[in-house]
Amino acid sequence: MAKPKENPNYKVIADNRRARFDYAIEDDLEAGIVLQGSEVKSLRENSANITECYAAVEDGELWLVNSYIAPYNRAMFPHEERRRRKLLVSRKELSRLWNDTQRKGMTIVPLVLYFNDKGKVKMKLGIAKGKKIHDKRETEAKRDWGRQKQRLLKNAG
Repeated sequence: MAKPKENPNYKVIADNRRARFDYAIEDDLEAGIVLQGSEVKSLRENSANITECYAAVEDGELWLVNSYIAPYNRAMFPHEERRRRKLLVSRKELSRLWNDTQRKGMTIVPLVLYFNDKGKVKMKLGIAKGKKIHDKRETEAKRDWGRQKQRLLKNAG
């Protein structure tokens, strides 16, 4: 997902950086999200958190559970901060997500919440498998070695 430089509408609202550490992301997809007016206004002010939320397929629909969107102060009809929000995907993607989550250890993890180039709120979802502790240590060791390698190359050159 490359950020276009010429487009002023594209803007990342919330990023789940912890997801890539805790889960091995196998595939990702973009989903729309059903929001109320005060939620959109609040998102324009960059006040959301998706680190503790997850997505689930229930009754043939995809739902975002436990996501936080801060209340908008000037709203006439305020929204509930941690309500379940419906995610919009095609039927084909929904059936694929349902099949993937029925496999052992697979889950749907929100990765990024953003305004796309048309100004619509979208969410990037990852189909992921939970990492074990030794996998997390291995990831951390690779990251540390990459940093050390960059330092050595910088100092040598």
